[in-house]
Amino acid sequence: MSRKKIFLLMTVPLVVIFFLFDTVPLLTGFVYSLTNSKGFGTFRFIGLSNYFRLFTDGSVLSSYWFTFKFAVVTTVVVNVIGILLALALNSNVKFKTFFRGIYFLPYVLGGLIVGYIFNYIFTFMLPSVGKALGWVFLSSSILGNAGTAWIGIVITVAWQSVAFNILIYISGLQTIPTDIYEAAKMDGSSSWNTFWTITFPLLAPFFTINLVVSMRNFLMVFDQIMSLTGGGPASSTTSISMLIYQNGLSGNQFGYQSANSVIYFIIIVAISVFQLKVLNKREVQL
Repeated sequence: MSRKKIFLLMTVPLVVIFFLFDTVPLLTGFVYSLTNSKGFGTFRFIGLSNYFRLFTDGSVLSSYWFTFKFAVVTTVVVNVIGILLALALNSNVKFKTFFRGIYFLPYVLGGLIVGYIFNYIFTFMLPSVGKALGWVFLSSSILGNAGTAWIGIVITVAWQSVAFNILIYISGLQTIPTDIYEAAKMDGSSSWNTFWTITFPLLAPFFTINLVVSMRNFLMVFDQIMSLTGGGPASSTTSISMLIYQNGLSGNQFGYQSANSVIYFIIIVAISVFQLKVLNKREVQL
């Protein structure tokens, strides 16, 4: 069998599967976004009315604000903690292989499971400790307050997601030759100066991967919010994915939320492309 036939046998089925299960649903969603469909029964085409309505819908705008705020804060938290822990786990410490495995365990768990665990911690365990110690700020669940519920989601998602970032950063640290560090030490470079002028610049490609993947994943957060707050209290933690799911499937807004999902898809792609261009330029400059 020729190489061309082998290539076609390997690629054509994958292209067909991708088209059927990715491209077709995307195009179908776009078609529905031009209708007033409720998800069932008859519907009619209404053009771009759903798209114009999105920009004046308060619930949609507030969900976008929450989602972007959450994604930016969590991306920063996860990457800062990820770099620090990767540096610690890459140093000459005892049982570092064991600790690497321990830190990666949360990433294996499902988002719903982690959310329910932290829901119990925030709702029952921490308030009990707060009351016992007389700490007012811990005496009630932060998930029940519209102003602090998002912090609980950030903590939960960061705890679970940081494992992936640690793994990527450790992989990057192991590609840096030890000779560079030895030369810097001989030159009298401090630990901070060595990190800022050697380690961090050489980690730039891995930093790009983590930043783009983290931002994209956090923009699509769903499972943890479903199990922690369900979008409450008072819709203060309703992400865009949650809004599309709730109102699109059970709120008779299938066509309207299809338009929302199309806009959201475009935004995520645009943010990812922008991040790649900016961060790739930084890598070239370094």
